Amino acid sequence: MSEVPNAERVHQGPDAALNGVTPPNGRSMDRGYAKDLFRRFVESRSPDLREELVGLHLPLVEYLARRFRNRGEPLEDLVQVGTIGLLKAIDRFDLAREVEFSTYATPTIVGELKRHFRDKGWAVRVPRRLQLSQEIGRSPTIAEIASRVRLPEEEVLEGLDTSNAYAVVSLDAPAGGEDAPAVSEHIGAEDESLEALEYRAALGPLIAGLPERERRILYLRFFGGMTQSQIAARLGISQMHVSRLLNRTLAVLREGLLEDDEKG
Repeated sequence: MSEVPNAERVHQGPDAALNGVTPPNGRSMDRGYAKDLFRRFVESRSPDLREELVGLHLPLVEYLARRFRNRGEPLEDLVQVGTIGLLKAIDRFDLAREVEFSTYATPTIVGELKRHFRDKGWAVRVPRRLQLSQEIGRSPTIAEIASRVRLPEEEVLEGLDTSNAYAVVSLDAPAGGEDAPAVSEHIGAEDESLEALEYRAALGPLIAGLPERERRILYLRFFGGMTQSQIAARLGISQMHVSRLLNRTLAVLREGLLEDDEKG
């Protein structure tokens, strides 16, 4: 694999969405500015710095949200959902990892958007039989419901049986008898490691398709815990070369993940 002078120019994905962003001080956004902002935020946890980081990386959220715009949700709402993922990524980001923030944040933002659609799979609606009950002042008969919805009585009965399989229950309601613990006490805590499970599975074949040197660099950096300087000494190349190869490899993996999501 030949060396690319500027690996960041090779990949036109989420990072490209950050071009042209201007911080409050009027400077065009560069990675050095963002890293300095992250460093100051980690030290102070200042809400103002957190808000500025959100503003700087909002184009990344908009870029990822647009991939879900054909699912019946307003883009503005999707951006709000994606911003929740961005906030989580900002709070969890570790500068010591030496990974671009967009690379780290993309799975978290996409996961938040996917969770939004998964949680909205069943919408809360007022049943037609309840609407009819309010109109006539009593519980409607099967024949009356069938007449209203213009369906055979057999299909109405089948629909009523099916609707009983999905019912909204308050989290404060007892799980059994009156003295039973509330439903909320039976809900387990969210396992944050599950959020990245899908991406770990998708990364397997992508990593397998990389050249041996790039695979080894990834292993030493993220599984061996070695710094870029230590990797350079191990492989007999410059630290700058390691940095370029690592950035280019991460860009290739990120692009592969995005393509898999679009196909799915």
